[in-house]
Amino acid sequence: MAKIAIAGAGLAGRLLAWALARAGHAVQVFDPAPGPEPRFDGQGAAAFTAAGMLSPLAEQECGGGAEVARLGWDSLALWPAIVAALPAPAPRLRVDGSLLLAHGADRGAAARALARMPGAQALTPAELRELEPALAPSGLLAWLLPGEGLIHPVEAMAALQRGAAAVRWHWGRRVEQVLPGRLHFGAGQAALEADWCVDARGLGARPPLPLRGVRGEVIALQLPDHGLRRPLRLLHPRHRVYLVPRSAHELVIGASEIESEDRSPVSLQSAVELMAAAHSLLPALGEARITRLDRNLRPALPDNLPFTHLEPGLMRLNGLYRHGWLLAPALVQRLLAASGLASLEHPR
Repeated sequence: MAKIAIAGAGLAGRLLAWALARAGHAVQVFDPAPGPEPRFDGQGAAAFTAAGMLSPLAEQECGGGAEVARLGWDSLALWPAIVAALPAPAPRLRVDGSLLLAHGADRGAAARALARMPGAQALTPAELRELEPALAPSGLLAWLLPGEGLIHPVEAMAALQRGAAAVRWHWGRRVEQVLPGRLHFGAGQAALEADWCVDARGLGARPPLPLRGVRGEVIALQLPDHGLRRPLRLLHPRHRVYLVPRSAHELVIGASEIESEDRSPVSLQSAVELMAAAHSLLPALGEARITRLDRNLRPALPDNLPFTHLEPGLMRLNGLYRHGWLLAPALVQRLLAASGLASLEHPR
């Protein structure tokens, strides 16, 4: 059994804590948040704000590249076993494809995007109606992205924390520096020594990592029996809008990225543009009720690719950008396997 100290209780930190505790290690987690629940105030773990789309095909269109796609497929293979091992109620997970949509006037933009997205399957209007009868009745161009899916982020974050009951969670504790075998806190606080230390602090890890925050915005809606079955992405010259069904009565609208570290509330312009784009796909949204406007900053490195580091006594995982839910399991699994400490697939 190893003594392991983790800095950061976002998605990566919780996945690592859960897997390491299941393997029998003595795990402690330190995070500046006041508690494990989401705050929805622009602070805390970005994983709570995310839509939870698991979209390796679609991310290739947005510059993710082949490596992000490979890691995404690896994560999609891991998620069902992770969810099955979590305590009830298990977070909602669906893997039955997503849809890429465009209005007829944006056919050229769609063609350019599809050139970077091998595997997308064009749908006829009849096929689209069969897959998603709640969508706008006509005029949409559509492609199925097979094998993609979604997970409910808030439920999954809660289940990972509940499932790691043996972990000692230290809330309101900011870690200033992570070194091999040692965590350093603020002035006047004694350092903590451990066999392994893990740095999963997101933006809290700068410096020395050259991280930037990329703003993401989401709108949560309530609409009983909305009828949407799969995540949707709308190809648009200005926006990459997604619409994700969380349950039979809940949906989330979001935009992929805004190059800003502004944590202020969602602006009227952003909200109107996002909702108008989503309403053009699903007319029933006109009767939806807005339950939350949320925003957060996702940690990204200059190349927008994830960063992992392993040396004796130290692991680092950061820079998940907007790919957190898509990439975290595969990256965590790689670190755990390389260290020999645990596995996401089964306890040691």
